[in-house]
Amino acid sequence: MELKLDFREIMTSGMVLFAVIDIIGSIPVIIGLRKKVGHIQSEKASLVAALIMIAFLFLGKEILTLIGIDVYSFAVAGSFIIFFLAIEMILGITLYKDDEPESASIVPIAFPLIAGAGTMTSLLSLRAEYHVENIIVAILINIIFVYIVLKSSKRIEKILGANGISIIRKVFGVILLAIAVKLFTANINGLF
Repeated sequence: MELKLDFREIMTSGMVLFAVIDIIGSIPVIIGLRKKVGHIQSEKASLVAALIMIAFLFLGKEILTLIGIDVYSFAVAGSFIIFFLAIEMILGITLYKDDEPESASIVPIAFPLIAGAGTMTSLLSLRAEYHVENIIVAILINIIFVYIVLKSSKRIEKILGANGISIIRKVFGVILLAIAVKLFTANINGLF
């Protein structure tokens, strides 16, 4: 099998995943989690997120078909999740209350923060347009960046301060809201 590495496909896939993963916009969430649990397992979170994304790239459509869910339904459901996350970020409220996690690695960082519904939906869309090897390279580049952000979240918090974090949270909340609306409008017609 011949590898078809294409710099343009890697860059496009990488930028789409970067926007959807939105690790920069998640910095306030990561800082909040670190304050609750004390330690974030950056390596474990990054590795698990990469494995989830690569597995979903190959098996996502089959899994959805197996349980009787089409890609459009999955995308619309993902848009609702992203919408509510955005509302939480913009308004500074908590809609979803979970038991306090003992550590922050697989849940909620690897899934759903990094490899969430929006990321999964984007992977299925990218798979329809680009070669798999280019998408995998894009995933790995994004995971390296995610790892760096997770590892340096304390330093980022000191640089930005409370007001900076609040502003970034609201700005990226609006961006997430726009992604949710785009995901919803792009897929709602496919349901009917």
